[in-house]
Amino acid sequence: MTQLTANSDPTLSNNTTSHSPTSLNSFAPRLLNWFAENGRHDLPWQQHQTDTPNPYIVWLSEVMLQQTQVTTVLPYFARFMASFPTVQDLAAAEWDTVAEHWAGLGYYARARNLHKGAKQLVEVIDETGNFPQTLAGWEAISGIGPSTAGAIMAMGLHHYGVICDGNVKRVITRWAAIDGDITKSATTKELWALAERLTPTKNSGLFAQAIMDMGATLCTRSKPACLLCPLKEDCLAHSQGRETDYPVKAKKQPKPSKFSNALLVKDASGNILWLQRPDNGIWGGLWSLPLQFIEKIEGKANGSTEKKIDASDNKPSDVPHDVRSNEKVYEAEFTTAEQIINEWLIKNKLVAVPISKTLLDEAPIKHSLTHFHWYLTPQSVNLNTKQTAKITKALKAADININWLNADDAQATLGLPRAMVKILE
Repeated sequence: MTQLTANSDPTLSNNTTSHSPTSLNSFAPRLLNWFAENGRHDLPWQQHQTDTPNPYIVWLSEVMLQQTQVTTVLPYFARFMASFPTVQDLAAAEWDTVAEHWAGLGYYARARNLHKGAKQLVEVIDETGNFPQTLAGWEAISGIGPSTAGAIMAMGLHHYGVICDGNVKRVITRWAAIDGDITKSATTKELWALAERLTPTKNSGLFAQAIMDMGATLCTRSKPACLLCPLKEDCLAHSQGRETDYPVKAKKQPKPSKFSNALLVKDASGNILWLQRPDNGIWGGLWSLPLQFIEKIEGKANGSTEKKIDASDNKPSDVPHDVRSNEKVYEAEFTTAEQIINEWLIKNKLVAVPISKTLLDEAPIKHSLTHFHWYLTPQSVNLNTKQTAKITKALKAADININWLNADDAQATLGLPRAMVKILE
């Protein structure tokens, strides 16, 4: 059995669980014994089998794994490590290169914080000669919260560190039958107190890897493999047959919908106009087709009317459409580049033509983001050489980064969000 020293602070156990001290103290040993025999030990970022852990690798993997499954992350992690083997390499890279490596992984604010955080870490290393060595030091880096900082301390430095990410919350809310809504601060405080109580003061990195593995492979959201679980004997949710009732989380409100035309503005050679989006907002720093946001209003049951807002005069023109929503999308949704393009198309009386899979199919492409569903209707505008030169000049005069590339070259060289790849496909 792995020798562990439990965190036995009595103030942490009184209000967090009805388990006995014996159950609390045996939690980590049971988990570690299971992990030694049945856990995953070949993930490229795991540091529990090395005497010289690398906090850079742990930090990179932890950021990538936020709200993303291991199977999805593996090829991205490998590519990042091949291109940016050290934090100095990542800090020195151009944002476009980082964005291109991240494209398709989603939640793009993570990539922006990663790049910014790398620069901050290099400053710390230049000043102190090492990565941050304290929890507070890591939490001062962009995009790093308490759980990520704890993971880096525990797994990346082999110091004491506590994690309380989604997998951990699922394991301990079931084991302790914690009925509070995990989105509420009071429940968060309770979960952290229990996580601290259960985490051993020695080998906390090994424990962190084990409990994350438990949540990812056994104690899954649906159909948990309780018969194989080393904690089943005193898991309160299991004893009540209520495993999938935990963790408790307030029912989500239905996502609103937004609607846009995605313009494939093509030059005489068939190259497409690409815009680099502003750093703030959706897809910050990535490359996108110009978008025309649409305000939707409800119509009859067999169809509805959409209002396309012209950025030039805010006068809508009615266009028939199949999808309905009460969501209002205002002119403010347009980036500066999209306003310039929209006004220029209106001024030059150029009309975008819908691109459909068949002559009868003009349904938009649905792309779901964290807070809303986005319906994107591809439309094409063909420009001659003179028109291409004029719109290029107008955009560059406004200091806007643009590219004229065909679909294949754009996917190969630019950081494109998944929605843009869907359109090209």
